[in-house]
Amino acid sequence: MDLTITERVLQGVLVMDLAGTLTLGDSANYLRGRLKDVLVGGDAQLVLDFSRVTYVDSAGLGALVACCTTARNGGGTVKLAHLNQQFRELLQITKLSGIFDVHPTVEEALRSFGQPA
Repeated sequence: MDLTITERVLQGVLVMDLAGTLTLGDSANYLRGRLKDVLVGGDAQLVLDFSRVTYVDSAGLGALVACCTTARNGGGTVKLAHLNQQFRELLQITKLSGIFDVHPTVEEALRSFGQPA
C-alpha cells in the first residue's frame, strides 16, 4: 500500500495526516474505508492533511468526493489542508474545487471550524 494515515485530535477535531500516494487500488480503498469508519457516527469534524501526499489520481479524488458527501449528509464537515500544486490543478480541471473546503495549513482549517466555510 502506498498510503499511510496517522491520526491526532487537535482542538476537538480529528486530523488525519496522509502520506504517500492516493491512487486507484489499495490506497484509495484504504482511505475510503478509514473515512467510512470515522464518519459512521454522523457529525464528525475532520481535517485531512495532504502535506506528505505526493500524487492523487481520479480514484483518490473519487474517494474524497464520497467522503465529503457522506460527511455532509450526516451533518459532518471535512476540510483539506496543504494541497500540492498537482492536486490543486486536478481540482480545477475536474471543476471540483468548489465542493471542497481547502486551507493552506491545518491550523487555518482548524480555525475555520468556528466560522462559516
